Amino acid sequence: MKEVEEQKDQFMRFIIIFLIIPLAEVFAFLNVGKEIGILNTLLLCVLTAVVGGFLVRLQGLEMLIKAQTSLIGGKMPLNEIFSGFCIVVSGALLLTPGFVTDILGFLLLFPPFRVVLKDFLSKNTNFNAKSYQYRPNNDNDDTIEGQYERVDKNNPAIDSDNKAD
Repeated sequence: MKEVEEQKDQFMRFIIIFLIIPLAEVFAFLNVGKEIGILNTLLLCVLTAVVGGFLVRLQGLEMLIKAQTSLIGGKMPLNEIFSGFCIVVSGALLLTPGFVTDILGFLLLFPPFRVVLKDFLSKNTNFNAKSYQYRPNNDNDDTIEGQYERVDKNNPAIDSDNKAD
């Protein structure tokens, strides 16, 4: 029964998000349109998408370089993966027309906000981004080469047929 209640709570949060955000977008769009005019409002939406797309591309490339540097140094790039995920979500929000989603998208592009978000998620959920060490793949592996011969004392045919070179 507890699982059913949790599913109902999650469903209600899902419905609320998909009702509140579009209503907030319409409200913000109408109010901005009243203040600066409909044409300027539309141009502002396009401008935020273009600027946001540029910033997402720039920060995404930077995150890839940081992740590669971490991997070369033998560290798992968990912070970079989290930041990369935030940048991808930011890109989706910035391409969605509207001012509320643009504000959320620009917040996710702001690195200190991502740190606060990561701390909040690690304290309030099962999310935990600690740095782990791993051994990078290199030429010094533990493979032992050799020859073998299968010997089956009960069946001499197997013994003579399965000799390895």
